[in-house]
Amino acid sequence: MSHTKTAQIKLLNRVKRIRGQIDSVERALAADDHDCADLLMLLAAARGGINGLMGEVLEDHIRLHLLKDGHAPLTPELGEDLIDLVRAYLK
Repeated sequence: MSHTKTAQIKLLNRVKRIRGQIDSVERALAADDHDCADLLMLLAAARGGINGLMGEVLEDHIRLHLLKDGHAPLTPELGEDLIDLVRAYLK
């Protein structure tokens, strides 16, 4: 995980936004007259938030643990390629 206080706060703020999005999904489902198109948009936004959070955590893991000096089974170039691949997959 993130090893700086600023990065940790950033990740926690993402989680709070995702929680708000999921709460919106719950409220929409509880409403008797929810619109399916609106619900799908809410779900897509929540999924996007989760994918973004996952991308940040994966990037931190790769940068801080796989590419760390003296412990790098990957070269920095391969690590950057891996980060690009993961980011593309999560979109």
